[in-house]
Amino acid sequence: MGTRVSYPVEVKLKAIEMRLEGIPVKEVMETLQIRNRIQLKTWMRWHRNGEAYRLAQPVGQSYTH
Repeated sequence: MGTRVSYPVEVKLKAIEMRLEGIPVKEVMETLQIRNRIQLKTWMRWHRNGEAYRLAQPVGQSYTH
């Protein structure tokens, strides 16, 4: 089992911005050194659903806002 990776909020926001500009997932992952494509998809889902506050939560933590 691997170790958990914590990405700064700035990286998450940059990844969302790049995806909204139409940059492919693979290129975003390579540019920002994101290991898991599902993580990027999760950030995009949070953005679409208006749950941007979740981008700042710690790894392994979930809470209601």
